[in-house]
Amino acid sequence: MRYARSQPYKKNDQAWVEQKNGSIVRRMVGYGRLEGLVGAESLARLYSRSRLFVNSFQPSFKLISKERIGARVRKKYETPTTPCARLLTCESIDEYQKDRLRAVLATLDPLQLLDEIRTMQAHLAELAAGAKGFAPPNRNPNIDRFLASLESAWKDGEIRPTHQGKPREQRSWRTRKDPFETVWPELIVWLGLEPNLTAMEILQRLRAQYPGDYSLGQLRTLQRRVKQWRPHAARQLVFVDQARLGAPIEDRSS
Repeated sequence: MRYARSQPYKKNDQAWVEQKNGSIVRRMVGYGRLEGLVGAESLARLYSRSRLFVNSFQPSFKLISKERIGARVRKKYETPTTPCARLLTCESIDEYQKDRLRAVLATLDPLQLLDEIRTMQAHLAELAAGAKGFAPPNRNPNIDRFLASLESAWKDGEIRPTHQGKPREQRSWRTRKDPFETVWPELIVWLGLEPNLTAMEILQRLRAQYPGDYSLGQLRTLQRRVKQWRPHAARQLVFVDQARLGAPIEDRSS
């Protein structure tokens, strides 16, 4: 017997029942808290459009078999296709249901569905931020405007309002003591004499000069410091050359 729902006291079934929560639900709705009838109505409208869009126009893989070869698991998948296309090729569904599905599919426009999804996502983001208001009325989408916005959408990064994360505050302090703080003036002298020195070569010199004080695990920290030093050294070199030639020096420190 093949179960389509989770069984009592069978926690492993939940992985199959809830596998779309992250890939579809959270990507569509986000993680904001929604309350009241307005939120419920907006979610219902978003789900009604996203259901049609995902099932009719988004292909997905389907696992056919798994074969274990030693420690490796080889998986075979079907050719990606939409859930709607899988239903139309399923032999256990009668032709009457397939005709109804084809009639619904013929009336759908992916651009109109996507425009409505973006509109409802923007409204849900406002509700999660504390705004009060009713769900926007149904409208005839301006496909030309929507298509024009897609040309520059990639420049703005994430365009789903429900997934715009909070800006992270830049940290200006260290969480650990800098292991190269005491020897950094000496390292600057080395880099001044040999600018092409790599961080690995510097670390090897330090380990030879100060046995037991430095380890290979500190290479990444030294690489960051050398990477920060090189632009400053190049800038000072350029400004010194401009001063020698009598050119005005532009202050870019601000």
